[in-house]
Amino acid sequence: MNAREARRRRQTDDLIDSIAIEEFEAFHVGAAFGPVAIVMAAYKEAENIERVVKSMPALVNGEQASVLVVVDGEDDGTSEIVRRAGGYAVIAPVNRGQGAALRLGYRVAREHGARYIVTADADGQTDPDDLARALAPVMAGEKDFVNGSRRLGTTHGTDAVRNTGVVVFAALMSLLMGTKVTDTANPVRAFPAELTASLELEEHQYQASELLITALSHGVRYGEVPVTMLTREKGASKKGGNLSYGYRYGRVLLRTFWRERVSRPARP
Repeated sequence: MNAREARRRRQTDDLIDSIAIEEFEAFHVGAAFGPVAIVMAAYKEAENIERVVKSMPALVNGEQASVLVVVDGEDDGTSEIVRRAGGYAVIAPVNRGQGAALRLGYRVAREHGARYIVTADADGQTDPDDLARALAPVMAGEKDFVNGSRRLGTTHGTDAVRNTGVVVFAALMSLLMGTKVTDTANPVRAFPAELTASLELEEHQYQASELLITALSHGVRYGEVPVTMLTREKGASKKGGNLSYGYRYGRVLLRTFWRERVSRPARP
């Protein structure tokens, strides 16, 4: 992507985010989040989202938690279900990808009072009990970024190719970053809300690797906790086939590494 295309995409993203935030603030007038924001990106998850939102904890390590679902292109009533279930919904008017959706969610969370963010899957693959475990080191001031790891915990996924990919990408990330990482694409990630304001995130999709590489490049105190990776009860994954997903995920990983560690000057 050349400089002109990148600038045009940023302008489009800013417009989409502005429309989404305007609708959010008109619907959720005076919204004030608890100290913890549980942020999820949802695309065509009307079958799962009510159960997922209602399963999220009201308190995380003794702090009030607010559930925020970023609806990445509304066409199936997901936002109405979220709001009826007691969560906050911010609606991106067009589908861009999980990365762009989560960036919008991080912004809404920190601008409405959240001090900590923990992410989860909107399709029901996250065990709600894992959120407190991931956030605990961050809330205690011991870590700046905590990643969930199915390899340290448990996965119910039986796709051998996908499970092998988790191992391969973790080894590649560890080699490139000089930090032991066991699960680069886990949906459970915890960090102070303000951290996201200091990171330059650009990818529309596959943001897990971009977020992790960018955070590590900024010298965060990194940790991992064991989590359980469940299987979705309804619907199908939107990630595509294993080969295409692996190719695109790997491309984002390497592109972000080049951007953060090679093409930019070393940070103090």
